[in-house]
Amino acid sequence: MTAEPRPTRPDRLELGEGIRWTGTGIVLVDLLAGRLLTAPADPTAPLRTVAHLPVPLGAVAPVADHPGTWIAAAGTGICLLHPDGAMYWLGRPEDGGAPRMRMNDAVADPSGRFWAGSMSYDADEDAGALYRVGHDGTVERVLEGITVPNGPVFTPDGRSMYLADSARGVVRRYPVDPPTGRLGTPEVFVTVDDGSPDGMAVDAEGAVWIAVWGSGTVRRHLPDGTPDRILRLPASRPAGVCLEGDVLHITTARLGLNPPGPYDGAVFSVRVEVPGSPAAPYRPTASVVPTAPAVVRGEASGRGPA
Repeated sequence: MTAEPRPTRPDRLELGEGIRWTGTGIVLVDLLAGRLLTAPADPTAPLRTVAHLPVPLGAVAPVADHPGTWIAAAGTGICLLHPDGAMYWLGRPEDGGAPRMRMNDAVADPSGRFWAGSMSYDADEDAGALYRVGHDGTVERVLEGITVPNGPVFTPDGRSMYLADSARGVVRRYPVDPPTGRLGTPEVFVTVDDGSPDGMAVDAEGAVWIAVWGSGTVRRHLPDGTPDRILRLPASRPAGVCLEGDVLHITTARLGLNPPGPYDGAVFSVRVEVPGSPAAPYRPTASVVPTAPAVVRGEASGRGPA
């Protein structure tokens, strides 16, 4: 039997999201505050701020062969975060549009591409999209008509992608061609009518853990979509999940709760029976990551120096 999740860390995040196990440590974000955080090995120690961006920060992935460098879904696009906190924009496809947009959840796939969703600040219907960042740093829109994209998350072989449209209460499964990153025709994996599917993680058996915002639960579904397990938390807004081996970590939010409860915004952990793998890194070609960039900071326009 799986135990109930317990809160760790003294921190309470406004919107805890994008939690990942990199293989060497845990990273996560306080999304609207633009903070990239790491979790020290001592589970009672406070989270540590790695970078504080002047824009919302949806999620990051490590950049292969560049220790301390991250690719990030941030502000209105995709950027590289260097170890000194400087930002180098690969593209800002949601800049200057109406309604006002921001990036949301994101992840690298097993082939080393980076995928990121966008949404409007007011969650306008169909305003969001999904973007794919190639090995060459090109940012391409691959899906439209999403309201609040969460995930994506991939199976270990990279042949399936799960993507939630939280506002519609649905998680879809897309076939993926690993050599090209091309998506096939989706099918509905799970529908949720008592909350909103948010962050997800896939374990070694191909089952999907889903944080269900508004329900105070995290749910495991088998590869055919069958419900398998429900974990209950003393926090109503679970937002992100990841597996560090056989430990499931869960982020939650205080956003919109008046007043929030004592555990809203906390990070929870629980040991589970089936482990998961580290988050995949983004694998760029050599020219994408400058060795000594005159990088921009904040919201300057364009790719590279401005």
